[in-house]
Amino acid sequence: MLYPILALISGLILLVWSADKFVLGAAATAKNFGMSPMLIGLTIVSFGTSAPEILVSFMASTSGAGDLAIGNALGSNIANIALVLGITALIAPLPVKSGVLKKELPLLLGVTILAGVLIFDFHLGQLDGIILLITLGVCLYLFSRFQKNAPQDALADDEEDLPSLENRKAIFWLIIGLVILACSSKLLVWGASEIAYSLGVSKLVVGLTIVAIGTSLPELAASVASALKNHHDIAIGNVVGSNIFNLVAVMAIPGLIAPIGMDEIVFQRDYVVMLGLTFLLLAFALWQKPPSISRFEGGILASAYAGYLVLLYTMTVS
Repeated sequence: MLYPILALISGLILLVWSADKFVLGAAATAKNFGMSPMLIGLTIVSFGTSAPEILVSFMASTSGAGDLAIGNALGSNIANIALVLGITALIAPLPVKSGVLKKELPLLLGVTILAGVLIFDFHLGQLDGIILLITLGVCLYLFSRFQKNAPQDALADDEEDLPSLENRKAIFWLIIGLVILACSSKLLVWGASEIAYSLGVSKLVVGLTIVAIGTSLPELAASVASALKNHHDIAIGNVVGSNIFNLVAVMAIPGLIAPIGMDEIVFQRDYVVMLGLTFLLLAFALWQKPPSISRFEGGILASAYAGYLVLLYTMTVS
């Protein structure tokens, strides 16, 4: 038990440090290459912080633990919206630009509904995995189109607060931060999973809680660091992009490698919670004028996550 606890602590420390460097490199790269911070958040940061989920999903699928992979994808999305955005908004209220409200958030909702259609039969097969991967390509294309059509004055406003680093140094911190993010997350998840398994917790619940929270910590660290640096677009784009990656990339892996059936509760409880939180996020952004996620709404999201964990606990022990 000692080694898993040490892995948990050291993984968390490295995670926080690498997230700060990763955001620094990502923001500077956005400025140097003329890319908007939102596009960086939706692509580079989102893929980087989803790397732990992708790795865990691949390892779980190849070892016959596909239910852990599914739990990881759904649980991470629930954690990203309720825990990551909730805590980030509590620290620094997040403005939501009209472009995000009209394009990226509806795209996330559409992908979430598509994922529900594919698992409605409580089975994830190879055809489902192929459809999800095709959807990933469509989403990447749309991200690029969205940012090309963004108003130039909005992009200029974003770039004013970006750090100034030469290309070589910016890319260095981007890569170093990304590598350590992935490694520290793996270390943290291993330690947490070993502790959970020793207590006799099911693989699905481990995927929905311990592994999901562990693999969502990069998103939490990167989003909080971005918000504190006033890079709100990276914080919002990171969560939206990461949730899309989790559904179309992470969840596609078990379908492609080892098609699996799943318990009805996965759809009836966990998917429904994820879909409900996605609708809630969109509603919160629409409610405020101008659109934003306030501290009060961040508190509601964080409380919703605590309630979800209580629900999992009560259903597990009953």
